[in-house]
Amino acid sequence: MANTFTRLGTANTFDAARQTLQTRQSTLADLQAKLTEGKRVVRPSDDPTSAAQAERAQTRIARITVEQRALETQKSAIQLGESTLGDATALLQQFRDLLVQSGGGVNSPTERETIAKQLVGLRDELITLANRKDANGLPLFHGLGSTSAPFEVSADGTVPDPDYSFNGLPGQAGSNEVAIPGTLDGRATWMDVPESNGVFKVSLGTGNTGQMYTDVGIIKDAALMGSEGTDFTLTFHVDATTGAMSYDATNNTTGVTTTGLPYKENQTITLGGISMVVKGVPAEGDQLEVDATVPADRPSIFGVLDRAIAGMYEPGSSTKGAASANANFNHELAISLAQVDTSLERIGAMRGRAGDLLNRADRIHDTQEDRNVQAEGDRSRAEDMDMIQGLSDFQNQQTSYQVALQTYASIQKLSLFDFIR
Repeated sequence: MANTFTRLGTANTFDAARQTLQTRQSTLADLQAKLTEGKRVVRPSDDPTSAAQAERAQTRIARITVEQRALETQKSAIQLGESTLGDATALLQQFRDLLVQSGGGVNSPTERETIAKQLVGLRDELITLANRKDANGLPLFHGLGSTSAPFEVSADGTVPDPDYSFNGLPGQAGSNEVAIPGTLDGRATWMDVPESNGVFKVSLGTGNTGQMYTDVGIIKDAALMGSEGTDFTLTFHVDATTGAMSYDATNNTTGVTTTGLPYKENQTITLGGISMVVKGVPAEGDQLEVDATVPADRPSIFGVLDRAIAGMYEPGSSTKGAASANANFNHELAISLAQVDTSLERIGAMRGRAGDLLNRADRIHDTQEDRNVQAEGDRSRAEDMDMIQGLSDFQNQQTSYQVALQTYASIQKLSLFDFIR
């Protein structure tokens, strides 16, 4: 049987040992680098699939971070808007309190003139609030867009004067799953206040000389009002001998006139489906005009305040306060109080809208935080290292490297000259 001998050269053994040593050293250095960064995937070549998953997760995290910063900016603007509406509510309430105070019979015309000047200051403050801007210089109430002051005052000599115009774009931007609007609808907040009670208005006849006036009236029967209308003329008569008072009521819609109806002060008069309280003593021939309100004629909140201020003076005067018994003053006071209350309701409604947006912003923030946690988890699973397993692998690799190093040192001694020596 022939024997087979395999001869292994010293050079081959040396090269193999050196290659093993280099491999162990490279693997050990790679593990050390991964342990230092705490990542299983340091380079895309380590695991292309996991690297791609980690990159997608990082992109989602970066996008969420940008969206959260934008949301905080929007939330800050709405918070300032809500605070501004709170300040406006306080101003309007102060305005209303002064109106009520002015209605006291103990006030003289001079005192009403003083109150009117206070009301002018409150109105000017309110205009400033309506034009307030956020930290980025954008108006809080510009609706869908405007970089200028949303509300401008002009004086063109027509009634009402000054006029107020809204320069923004009416409307409210919608929210989505990651953002809320950064502004509020200025037109819905400050403009288009329903006149009087919002359905019909009562006006004093231009030639009235008595002390008669009314409240804003109410709707008693909507169906009857629909058939009878809201267009009436009331003409009052005073018997020169007895002083008995009566009135004629003409329905301008149906053309029917009812005459000789008795009247006494503070009487509730019903006309079709509407009614109103008539106060004060009329003079012969004094009239009341009842008309439907026209949406196109709806004033701004500032116009409402202007009307209230004008009512503090005697008709046709801007320097002399009205007397307590002045019919125009009392009539305008009743209308102004009703419209200021409506203005407060509009401000309150928009403030509630701002509160809803802030609540939505908080919910969006929480949802985004959850998404961020999920994305961070996806990234961690794709590229992070199990540190316990990594340390174990590092120790094993370090031991293997030491063995390879010792083996290499032993192989270096396999020389004939070393043997002879």
